[in-house]
Amino acid sequence: MTAITPVQISPEAAALHGKALVVDALNICNWSRDIFEGWRAGGFTTVSCTCALWENFRDTIANIVQWNRWFEEHADLIMPVRTVADIATAKATNRTGVILSWQNSSSIEDQLGYIGIFKQLGVGIVQLTYNTQNYSGAGYLEPNDSGLTGFGREVVSEMNKVGILVDLSHVGDKTAADTIAYSAQPVAYTHILPRALKNVPRNKPDELIKAVAEKGGMVGLSMFSPGLPAGNDATVEDYLDAMEHMIKLVGEDHVGIGTDYSQDHPRPGPFLQWCNMDKGYARELTKFGSVKIEKPKGVAKLHELPNLTAAMLRRGWSEETILKLLGANWVKLLGQVWSPSK
Repeated sequence: MTAITPVQISPEAAALHGKALVVDALNICNWSRDIFEGWRAGGFTTVSCTCALWENFRDTIANIVQWNRWFEEHADLIMPVRTVADIATAKATNRTGVILSWQNSSSIEDQLGYIGIFKQLGVGIVQLTYNTQNYSGAGYLEPNDSGLTGFGREVVSEMNKVGILVDLSHVGDKTAADTIAYSAQPVAYTHILPRALKNVPRNKPDELIKAVAEKGGMVGLSMFSPGLPAGNDATVEDYLDAMEHMIKLVGEDHVGIGTDYSQDHPRPGPFLQWCNMDKGYARELTKFGSVKIEKPKGVAKLHELPNLTAAMLRRGWSEETILKLLGANWVKLLGQVWSPSK
């Protein structure tokens, strides 16, 4: 275990951060006790953790089995989250709740019935596609985004039915627009940045961000520096500039955090290179697996997240607004989507 030095912030900021339900809509760290300790030091109440990306059914099951082992071995630090009541329990017991999530729907292969099974196993958020084409639609790097497929419509309907949040973060614009219009439940961008501030393909256009919010959905702001105007020189203030853009665009009730932390994965390294190849082995899609990427200064590491609350306070944001942005908005949306019959 690496010793963690707590960040130094004002008593007011520390009290507010400690009070908040802090929900991070996307983590893809190199899971270990060090990471779980980092969550505790950073005040994370609940984290959505990628447990499938290019995997098929069998390999995703193996990843869930591993998470169940971690829940047993590190029960003093983490617990599974399947309901919003579990989020409250995590807070009350000073643990971090884990939402199992996917960054691709490849794990269901071509079997709609698997969606309900994975819901029963604790999967709460599923990104429809990851970067390229699958049975449901296109990722943002697919040369021809033909939109949500017929099978994709059935996948979205089944996710709506069983109570899984549809994530569109790496999805192509046409497929995303189709999904927003088709879904009977609100959908989300769990970890994105606005294209209006930096025109790169991974960022999202204002019109789609507004469409998500107009249907009752949420937008999580990523700390992925290639999507920020300052790149690797970005700071927590640059991150809040992007958040301010989102708030002005859709209102404070539809914005949250989705850090995209990948802490303790070496870069370059085999895991991140696997992430950035089509299907994990074919053509290289981006250089993100091998180039240097820094998280914004001030919040570059998990344990530094309280600095985000301190920076929000320095901007004069109200306590009510900060609590929404840190996690209350995500809790509200998850409560709605996870209980579709209520």
